[in-house]
Amino acid sequence: MAVNTMPPKARPHPHVSRQRGAVQRQLPRVKTVLVAASAYVVAFIFLFPYLVMLLTSLRSQDSLRDVTFWPEEWVWSNLTNFWSSGLAGNLWVTMKVAAGSTVLVLLVALPAAYYSARHNFRGRTAFLILVLITQMFQPTAMVVGIYREFFQFGLVDSIWSLILVNGGFNLAFAVWILNAYFASIPRELEEAAFIDGNGRFGALFRITLPLAMPGVITALIFTFIAAWNEFVVALTLTTSQANQPLTVALNSFIGQYQVDWQNLFAGSVIATIPVIILFALIERKVVGGLTAGSIK
Repeated sequence: MAVNTMPPKARPHPHVSRQRGAVQRQLPRVKTVLVAASAYVVAFIFLFPYLVMLLTSLRSQDSLRDVTFWPEEWVWSNLTNFWSSGLAGNLWVTMKVAAGSTVLVLLVALPAAYYSARHNFRGRTAFLILVLITQMFQPTAMVVGIYREFFQFGLVDSIWSLILVNGGFNLAFAVWILNAYFASIPRELEEAAFIDGNGRFGALFRITLPLAMPGVITALIFTFIAAWNEFVVALTLTTSQANQPLTVALNSFIGQYQVDWQNLFAGSVIATIPVIILFALIERKVVGGLTAGSIK
């Protein structure tokens, strides 16, 4: 009969086991703290220029060259002078151009992206590649041709010309984002809606579009921000100050021999507020729209 001469496996002391368990539970917390700290550092790096812009907008003309970080005298009238300087009308022009371009892009991109995602028609790949190629062109490289074209149609110094140009240059991105999102939605959901008596448009508006809302909002926010910040084409196509968007009208604070920095930064602060509010309201949807189609 064989006798087991191996010593029994020693069991760790209960106190030691509790210490090991505590260390294992603390490790994820340390990792979480490090990741959070890194995120705050990166956020501070990106937000620091905006903080400097805000503080400069609240300085007086005489304290612009002070080495102190915080203004010794807070001039809040720099922000209120924006409305009395007449730039409020230019802010309204920017709002109309950005909103009009966004509506135009969605009206064209939604049917194009939906059809290309649901139908394997001849030339579908070539169409999507052509859309991608148009995204590579920059308005700056074609600004002379754009001016000549709108001059022939009598649309120079018109808000409609800015809406058309911004809509055209942001259409490709919206089609690609919406195409990927529509393709990630199962066809069976629309087929079930057909069985329930819905037509193509009924299934689209009741089933597909609500599910594709993150992609729609992503296309909306990126188009709106791009049209809001556009400068070169607006500078070329607008001649009167009344039709200039805010990005161009802010140049009035830049003179030949002197720059009115505090008012220039005050106008820039006010110009960023609507975009920040819009992005804060719908940023959760943007993440879902950007990652559409990445997980199957």
